[in-house]
Amino acid sequence: MIDFSNGSVFKLNPCDPQEVIPQVAPFLIQGEQVFYTFKSVRDFVVFTNKRLIAANVQGITGSKTDFTSLPYSKIQAFSVETAGSLDRDTELDLWYSGLGKVRLEFKRNVDIRQLSQMIANYVL
Repeated sequence: MIDFSNGSVFKLNPCDPQEVIPQVAPFLIQGEQVFYTFKSVRDFVVFTNKRLIAANVQGITGSKTDFTSLPYSKIQAFSVETAGSLDRDTELDLWYSGLGKVRLEFKRNVDIRQLSQMIANYVL
């Protein structure tokens, strides 16, 4: 499992949904739609209309993957940090009841405001 209790950080870039949807499709429920997909070197994150799914690819061969489902309904608060002139990355912090803070760090090319609005639509 990804250690979210300490505000784990992984750098994420937008990716083609077809790169990751085949891996998460078996976990999606009826009516669940994928909105955004992001990938680091091996791990990836999928934002749907119901939840955030974080995939932690494990081992040298990458044959084992841990999928963590984080429903929007359990988010108590969230914050975004936009890119600056020296700090070029953006960040999204999500506080989950019973879990603590989850931090996702994105490359500058991610529209963090659009992602924030999508989460607000499901949380507020």
